[in-house]
Amino acid sequence: MASLTGSNCVALRTANSAVAANRKIGQIRQWSPISNNLRPLSGLRCRSNTSFSSNGVRAQVATLEEAGTGAAQKVESPVVIVTGASRGIGRAIALSLGKAGCKVLVNYARSSKEAEEVSKEIEALGGEALTYGGDVSNEADVNSMIKTAVDAWGTVDVLINNAGITRDGLLMRMKKSQWQEVIDLNLTGVFLCTQAAAKVMMKNKKGRIVNIASVVGLVGNVGQANYAAAKAGVIGLTKTVAKEYSSRGITVNAVAPGFIASDMTAKLGKDIEKKILETIPLGRYGQPEEVAGLVEFLALNQASSYITGQVFTIDGGMVM
Repeated sequence: MASLTGSNCVALRTANSAVAANRKIGQIRQWSPISNNLRPLSGLRCRSNTSFSSNGVRAQVATLEEAGTGAAQKVESPVVIVTGASRGIGRAIALSLGKAGCKVLVNYARSSKEAEEVSKEIEALGGEALTYGGDVSNEADVNSMIKTAVDAWGTVDVLINNAGITRDGLLMRMKKSQWQEVIDLNLTGVFLCTQAAAKVMMKNKKGRIVNIASVVGLVGNVGQANYAAAKAGVIGLTKTVAKEYSSRGITVNAVAPGFIASDMTAKLGKDIEKKILETIPLGRYGQPEEVAGLVEFLALNQASSYITGQVFTIDGGMVM
């Protein structure tokens, strides 16, 4: 009998491994983007229906097949903090992540009733939620918010920095208080929340942070010097933090929305709205749910686990 060469031995071992895998009745493994560990994927079994030869040795290739029943191992739901989650984009993000099965801390500054409604909707969708009233520009409030999530659920897996305000006005008339308030909440708030949440994520060597920036931070806008400066700062902060924490398994990205339908856009006159829509190639406002879908992808999806330090515009082509 001819002896097996090195490549034959490797192929034989591959074939034996494939056969053993196909004989095993149970679960296959999938990569979890949140835990950075391999976790069982319930409800799936392997079936061999394809083979190929390699140096005369046949190796079976396993393919996936849905199985109706099977024991499932419980996978812990990601713990998510969404700041400014009582209305608009923040609300849509919180609901999207809640629907995905996350445990969501719904942060708000003033709108307690709206925040409670968001939490109830998340629970109705099958998720878990709690509300936290706090100012993200206040370090004590931020630390207390992180502690609340950890005390309730043991960790923080995902942070969505969404809280923000506008205090618009031409630079020549802008008061320092208008400038400072926007910088404090929209930029310093992101810094404080990121710093506090990252301490928990570093211990776990995993985590995802998504910052809500704006196309205004990329191209500027008349009457929004304070807002543009803050959002440009968020973009720079995103890239720097991504570099600093990448070795700890933490990804950091930014989403930069354009004109998104809101209470504010609903109050615009037809003439102003027409001018705005003329600047958008798709010819319409974006919807909060569309922004939430992009955020959910970056926060939870396996396919985004190799993305960090990036800025994703979602603006109907306005700044392409």
